Amino acid sequence: VSQLGPQLPPRLTQQPWHLLYSTGRDGFSLRTLYRSGARLDSPALLLIRDTEAQIFGAFSASAIRSSSGFYGTGETFLFSFCPELKVFRWTGRNDFFVKGDVNLLMLGGGSGRFGLWLDGDLHHGGSQHCETFDNETLSHREEFCIQDLELWGLA
Repeated sequence: VSQLGPQLPPRLTQQPWHLLYSTGRDGFSLRTLYRSGARLDSPALLLIRDTEAQIFGAFSASAIRSSSGFYGTGETFLFSFCPELKVFRWTGRNDFFVKGDVNLLMLGGGSGRFGLWLDGDLHHGGSQHCETFDNETLSHREEFCIQDLELWGLA
């Protein structure tokens, strides 16, 4: 979180972050993640470590929640620490920021590809180049297994 601080919108850089959801504490469930994240309608930071020890994720200026369509703002971005911090910001080509239902959470999109997606049991996910963020694949593989996942929100 400290390395990501300078990448956040200036209005958020001095705000304290609180752990809302952790697979280690709360189990592996997208439904539980939505319930935990919905308690605060605040910006959210999603951190993922895959089974190959790669760390990556997403920042959303809106709370992570279930939705029927895409939502969010151009402040949303993807990032990877593989091997050093790389941030992938909104390109302006579309507004496919965040969309989620009980089976799938998606961040970024275009041409049938998602910058980051997670399945309903939070065991598997994927990352592909997408038009929203013009990102690289966030993990070493386009599809990965999740080791740990945390959702952080602002106080």
